Amino acid sequence: MTEADDVGCRTVSFGVVAAIICWLFSLPRTFDMLSKLGTASAFFTFVSVLLATIFAGVQSHPAGYDPRSTFTNPDGTTGVGGSPIVTAVPVLGTTFVNGLGAFLNISYTFIGQITLPSFIAEMKDPREFPKALWACTIAEVILFSIVGAVVYAYVGNQYMTAPAFGSLQPLFKKVSFSFMIPTLIFLGVLYASVSARFVFFRIFQNSRHKHDHTLVGWATWASILLATWIVAFIIAQVIPFFSSLLSLMSSLFDSFFGFIFWGVAYFRMRRADGSVTLVRDHTVAGYLLAALNIAIILIGVFFLSVGTYASVESIILEFESGAVGSVFSCASNGL
Repeated sequence: MTEADDVGCRTVSFGVVAAIICWLFSLPRTFDMLSKLGTASAFFTFVSVLLATIFAGVQSHPAGYDPRSTFTNPDGTTGVGGSPIVTAVPVLGTTFVNGLGAFLNISYTFIGQITLPSFIAEMKDPREFPKALWACTIAEVILFSIVGAVVYAYVGNQYMTAPAFGSLQPLFKKVSFSFMIPTLIFLGVLYASVSARFVFFRIFQNSRHKHDHTLVGWATWASILLATWIVAFIIAQVIPFFSSLLSLMSSLFDSFFGFIFWGVAYFRMRRADGSVTLVRDHTVAGYLLAALNIAIILIGVFFLSVGTYASVESIILEFESGAVGSVFSCASNGL
């Protein structure tokens, strides 16, 4: 909302409005309603990234363009301008912290495995889920790989932002990003609903309030969601940095839910199948699967350890450079 408006002092107000809207859309207790919102959000996402790709190609120059090859910023640092620089490898001077932070930001968008058990539980035929997952993943990788490559080719290293909408000129940015608002609402609603379900099912594990439409059940559900969105609003206003926060969330949570959990689950399932060893069978395929899941666990450990270090170091550097604003600030947090 802030990005679509020119008045920066509405930042906190927009945060309140967004939290209320998301809370209302989170109230349905099943994924039947959310699936319809998901279909709409997928359509709007496609339109948004398609417009962003087109605008990146037709605009005269990226946002923040400076014809000088080098220049001095107001804070005394040296900036790089000129024509967009496109390289297949990180540019000279890219630090380990910057590189890993960018990687964690990208990986965050692809790691949503924590929602899978909830989806499968409400499917009419859970056996169909692998097909849906393959179709979604393939489409996601193809679409965002093409979009990212094309936008990067026109924007270059020195003008690229995260998200890439910030590299577009103001009008193009507002038009394309406006179509992303329904998707942002849906994603917030989805994760809030999944989180609330964990708490709700724990409270009413063997109670009729879990499935029946009772006053106690609905009041508890609405209260859990309200508390979730209040916490989310406070975090959004108190933590005044986005990219590094995303990296930190990726390293702390995606490390387990995206990697470690599933690798460990594979070996636990071998025990549940009655196997006395960690491999499904003593064949090449069995040993390869075991090795693959060990690698998945190690990747998760890398995210958790090295990734957390890089994220924290990035936050420290942002504070030292003065790039971090104050809490509950009127300053615009738009792109």
